[in-house]
Amino acid sequence: MASPLGPDPGPNRREQARDHAVRAAVEQGLLNAAEPVVALLDTAGIRASAAALTSAFAAVTDAPVLHAFAVKAAPLVPVLRLLYEAGLGVEVASPGELALARAAGVPPARTVLDSPAKTPAELRQALALGVAVNADNLQELARLDALVASAPTASPLGLRVNPQVGAGSIGALSTATATSKFGVALRDEGARDAVVTAYLERPWLTRLHTHTGSQGIPLALMAEGVGAAYALAEEINTKVGRQQIDTLDIGGGLPVNFSSDEDTPTYAAYAELLAASVPGLLDGRYALVTEFGRSLLAKHGTVLARVEYTKTSGGRPIAVTHAGVQVATRTVYAPGSWPLRILAYDADGRPRSGDEVVQDVAGPACFAGDLLATERTLPLLRPDDVVAVPDTGAYYFAHHYAYNSLPRPAVHGFTLTDDGAVSFATVRRAQTLDEIVAESGGQRPDALLREPAPGVPMGT
Repeated sequence: MASPLGPDPGPNRREQARDHAVRAAVEQGLLNAAEPVVALLDTAGIRASAAALTSAFAAVTDAPVLHAFAVKAAPLVPVLRLLYEAGLGVEVASPGELALARAAGVPPARTVLDSPAKTPAELRQALALGVAVNADNLQELARLDALVASAPTASPLGLRVNPQVGAGSIGALSTATATSKFGVALRDEGARDAVVTAYLERPWLTRLHTHTGSQGIPLALMAEGVGAAYALAEEINTKVGRQQIDTLDIGGGLPVNFSSDEDTPTYAAYAELLAASVPGLLDGRYALVTEFGRSLLAKHGTVLARVEYTKTSGGRPIAVTHAGVQVATRTVYAPGSWPLRILAYDADGRPRSGDEVVQDVAGPACFAGDLLATERTLPLLRPDDVVAVPDTGAYYFAHHYAYNSLPRPAVHGFTLTDDGAVSFATVRRAQTLDEIVAESGGQRPDALLREPAPGVPMGT
């Protein structure tokens, strides 16, 4: 059913939808004393982001484009299925991610495999299925030589290159630095010639892949990396004497604004920059693959947590909540790079009012640094209040960090009905204590008490 907020995917609609969902999560008992932290996904918002991506590139090129969602951003099967139904494919980087994509019903023809450490078994499976593969290095190409020679495959095959154009503001997410672990470093001595030769020797190598980075990378640097890959493709095709490279995989990496509900930068802005700076890329000669992840999901996820206690230490109020390092690992360990907004609601799920006070918002883990926010100005939080942490739909609650054996929270998608009611669908239920025990060797409590027979692991 249609949302009473209308189709506008912008910040006003996002804020209103979130307020509806928080109150409904409290009223319907999704957030309670037994499950004091839950995660919500706005399904209409996810669809809107998928539509914005596809329309942005359709506006600048008539060439076929596969928008492959980076599964690592939100490895949840119902999310992958939702995006597939919205017209997207998937980019996977492990056997586990490929299994998730297959469980979601995404066909091999809309799947791309990237990873810097693919095993022979992974490559063999991908080629048997017909999944597109981007080799990370020349040694991997040598493995593909043997596999391609041994059995026919429908897999499009390519090579990842590192244009070495530089870093953004977060070094760990900058993949086109001089010493990045990804791809063939084009500016290293002899590397470019080796890449050209690799294509000349392999007529079946028809794709070229690059990815400059993600959060903290400016659009201009992203476009520069794409431009370097396009120039290399043109050089290779010229030397081959035909268009051997027919597809450019330009990666993803659109950064996300974590300071407000605004979508900045936009897919349209990036597509327009590519059209201006690398016009040949979009003239129809090359099919394209993109691999966006964070930018499709981040703005549509919210973590909710109950405030268990409040206290004052050193004159500063502290609200102790149930959301911390287990759901917001990057923010807790690198708050300067990954700051998150905190929104205050009362115990009924309504936006909290009152005088704003500088306070800390802490998580439940037993170390001092487990803080969602420090010195944050908010209405003074009270026990049983609810804090909402927006912009967490990617790389947050889907990537559980089991500090203190804290359970994985439930994830619920929500939609708004015509009459303004909120309808929830469970994406992933909360982890039980029995499951925590089982994952921690609970079926083998005596495994270390007896000497095993030589060469035979206990419990087998």
